[in-house]
Amino acid sequence: MSKVLARYDALVSAGELRPDPAQRAVAARLQECATALEAAPRRGSILWRALRKQPEPVRGLYLYGGVGRGKSMLMDLFFGCVEIPAKRRVHFHEFMQEVHERLRVERSREVADPVMPVADAIAEEARLLAFDEMIITNSADAMIVSRLFTRIMSHGVTVVATSNRAPDQLYLNGLNREHFLPFIALLQERLDVVPLDGPTDYRLARLAGFPTWYVPNGKAATDALSRAFFRLTDFPVEDRANVPAEDIAVPGGRTLHVPKSLKGVAVFSYARLCREPRGVPDYLAIARRYHTVIIVGVPRFDADRRNEAARFKLLIDTLYEHGVKLLAAADAEPENLYEGGDDAFEFERTVSRLMEMRSADYLAKGHGTT
Repeated sequence: MSKVLARYDALVSAGELRPDPAQRAVAARLQECATALEAAPRRGSILWRALRKQPEPVRGLYLYGGVGRGKSMLMDLFFGCVEIPAKRRVHFHEFMQEVHERLRVERSREVADPVMPVADAIAEEARLLAFDEMIITNSADAMIVSRLFTRIMSHGVTVVATSNRAPDQLYLNGLNREHFLPFIALLQERLDVVPLDGPTDYRLARLAGFPTWYVPNGKAATDALSRAFFRLTDFPVEDRANVPAEDIAVPGGRTLHVPKSLKGVAVFSYARLCREPRGVPDYLAIARRYHTVIIVGVPRFDADRRNEAARFKLLIDTLYEHGVKLLAAADAEPENLYEGGDDAFEFERTVSRLMEMRSADYLAKGHGTT
């Protein structure tokens, strides 16, 4: 039997989590899902063939709620506990980028309906698809998800997903949303839709007492940001040498290396984000993937750093528009970052947004909101 609930209770007993009846109820539901997946016959097994038909698929779960309620933590528990070989966990945005690349390959083969072979291949690879932060932000995704997931689920694949939004709030007011509505119906039909709401924003509580902007750059600021990272992610400080990194996909076939990446929190150097040739695709990939970004080494800007300043402004605009939390170490407070020049006025909006991103109202926003 799966150990999701036992693991959850152990974390509460150890003081790593606060008792939360809503979270525990979700953990119990996830345990049911994990136990059913473990008990189901493997695809292609003797029992599968003896049944002479595909077994009933294990019902999935769509978990939604406000920022900081513990959705990712519960997904961690579930995915780590479910003992089946063919399982995959992936951020939904990253998954859809992969789907579009597979579609491109199928179209190059002049396949009449490329969605079907792509869906079949994905279903062959995993019995369980676990998605972090299901959200639809563009019409290209909206046009295909209904057919894609109908086909994937027809193979008995179980889908478990987290989201900040209820299914009927996905792609709200999007272009040609009528083509997207069957996907909402599919989610409501094939998955248990479970809210995880409540007054406690655990992520915001973890930031309590922590500034978000540290001046000046240096060891003290870096150490403070390091403490904030470990507090936000619950990663053991004594294991700091093993913080995971990752490479995230950027449209156009590129990847962006993230030196520290854990539970929706990313750590970057300013140099990686703004001295290297970056643009909108890079910053969008970051904003969609992470709810919190930590940046070390932001300098003062002058006319000689005009290109870097332009990238920094674009980065801040993108993070702001997606409700991403920003923690940073810099050589100056936001209002003193730009040291002069005829174009200093162009930096004023960036200063305004940086100030707002430190406010309690902004920090209480959900990821992906504007």
